[in-house]
Amino acid sequence: MERNTEGCYDRGKRYPHLFSPLRIGNIKMKNRIICAPTSPSMIDLNGHFTPEMIAYLEEKAMGGAGVVTYGEAIVHSSTGKSHNKQLQLDAFGVRQGMTEAVRAIHNAGAYANIQLSHGGKYGGLASVGGDVDTCSVAYGPSHEMTPMGEVHEMPVELILEIVESYKKGARLCRETGFDMVQVHAAHGWLFSQFLSPVMNRRTDEFGGSLENRARFFLMALDAVREGVGPSYPIEARISGDDMTEMGLGLEDCIEIAKMIDDKVDLINVSCGNHEDPHMFCRTHPSAFYPRGVNVYLAAEIKKHVKTPVACVGSLNDPAQMEEIIASGQADVVELGRASLADPYLPAKAYRDEADDITPCLRCYECFGATGAPEMVKCAVNPRMGEQLAARLPGKAPERRKKVLVVGGGPAGMEAAVTAAGRGHDVTLVEQSHRLGGNLHPAGAAYFKKDVRKLIQVLERRVERAGVKVLLHTEATPEFVKEFAPDTLFVAIGSTELRPPIKGIDGANVVMAVDAELHPEKLGNQVVILGGGLVGAEGAVGFHHEGRQCTIVEMKPEIAAEVNPFYRGGLMPEVEKAAKCYVNTTVKEITPEGVVCERQGERLFLKADTVVCALGFRSPYDRVDALTDLVDEYYIVGDCKKVGKIYDAMNNGYYAALLV
Repeated sequence: MERNTEGCYDRGKRYPHLFSPLRIGNIKMKNRIICAPTSPSMIDLNGHFTPEMIAYLEEKAMGGAGVVTYGEAIVHSSTGKSHNKQLQLDAFGVRQGMTEAVRAIHNAGAYANIQLSHGGKYGGLASVGGDVDTCSVAYGPSHEMTPMGEVHEMPVELILEIVESYKKGARLCRETGFDMVQVHAAHGWLFSQFLSPVMNRRTDEFGGSLENRARFFLMALDAVREGVGPSYPIEARISGDDMTEMGLGLEDCIEIAKMIDDKVDLINVSCGNHEDPHMFCRTHPSAFYPRGVNVYLAAEIKKHVKTPVACVGSLNDPAQMEEIIASGQADVVELGRASLADPYLPAKAYRDEADDITPCLRCYECFGATGAPEMVKCAVNPRMGEQLAARLPGKAPERRKKVLVVGGGPAGMEAAVTAAGRGHDVTLVEQSHRLGGNLHPAGAAYFKKDVRKLIQVLERRVERAGVKVLLHTEATPEFVKEFAPDTLFVAIGSTELRPPIKGIDGANVVMAVDAELHPEKLGNQVVILGGGLVGAEGAVGFHHEGRQCTIVEMKPEIAAEVNPFYRGGLMPEVEKAAKCYVNTTVKEITPEGVVCERQGERLFLKADTVVCALGFRSPYDRVDALTDLVDEYYIVGDCKKVGKIYDAMNNGYYAALLV
């Protein structure tokens, strides 16, 4: 393929199908990329958009997607509000924020889409979305008693009222400028519940046969059409397979798709159930699934309908997206978490800069942030959730400074790139033979390919930013004195904890980082001391390589500190990979194994190798020895406080903005 005079491929030519236009109703998408429905908690207590939410949506449009979708706007808030904070289409004063959101999306070059939803029984029950300010009564297709409370059968009068609310909500969206609407009928919410042959035990016209169970959904689609008029694009999100005995299989989902074929302009095919802990990590695929794991469902449904079909499934690679469109598996790709990790993914792919796309790690940091922090953030994108503040002009550097960054892990690399981008003369010193720091052991397991990609992306950014890199160089106090930086960043990481357990210095003990980087040091039977994230993921990786693993953890649970969304996908793998001893302490390590104690009982666990995964500690003495030498310094990453990739990237980025 010929390169143009600017040194890159003709724009969009590497992925011609992905960047071909598509007409849906009265809009013409400039490409086949939709930012999938997402609904962070940046909604005020009145059920209105906040400026932070509008800025969040705006940046996605700036990134080059054809359509940007806001997720889960509630049409009937007295019965359907399933999250602590959600956009409520029937709230007084909601129009202003909606109109401002649309203007921001349009002005940034994309169409605006909005998802119409109702939580069904989860409107009155505690759910993944929260348990505060739930509706007074939980209404579902049929009466049931659940651990969260009683569910009442939804009266026909209420069904008709909710149908009318879909009409009113859709009309409101059109009037406030949205270019299309999506009706949500998947993931275990209202229409999914009515479609379920298990949850729906009604004997009236809304229960029994598949046609009857689909009646509510079809009536709502007709009402939405009446509310928005002809030619206005309607998208429907349906399941391709609920993957549970409570829901529909693929064949039934194909029949649903046929029923709506003449009623909608785009069919979005997802799967699973948002409220089933075992299914959440398939609906939103974890790192244990291949990229695009759910695309086959869209491909099968596409064979049976004439309406364009959109697919989902943790898509991140534009080459894979191009293949999906080119091979006819789907007409549109929808990106959720990928658009948080890098909102500019579409633009970068269009400019043939795919090697600079920040990969989503599928760590669920974004989902976790919708809980206690009530915002949105991303492990690999420090700007995520801070878009409103980023609109303000930052303070320009007063002068060009000589900057020394000590440590080439994620915090150090992010600080170096950001400081260089602000015009400073930056040198990055790393004592090992490569950049990446603890990302290397973190990315060693078979399911951590995305972490390895992140290392490569950051390395390229360091090079392109013009940062001078010194490998195999220890930044001693003498080195720093001689270098004489104007500004010093200390990003030297953390050290592994090695508690005074008898036998821990034995030849059969391997520290966790060493075990990840050099699995050849491990024997067949491995006992892992510590069942935190490092130990749990290590067991999964070691088991995959053929080892028999045992985890010893003094707390009551394995990976107790891990956010519940990631933990939901991790624990089934841990349970397959290792025998776990919780509430268990280590007393001694012998050449033959580990002596433990659990509830007063002594245990002996045979082991060829003992892996020590008992945590990390910030090396404050080394940090202080360096920072005491200069007037301006910043401590970033694990040497400031042991944390996650998010903390390292965030520390490095925002500290560098101060220089």
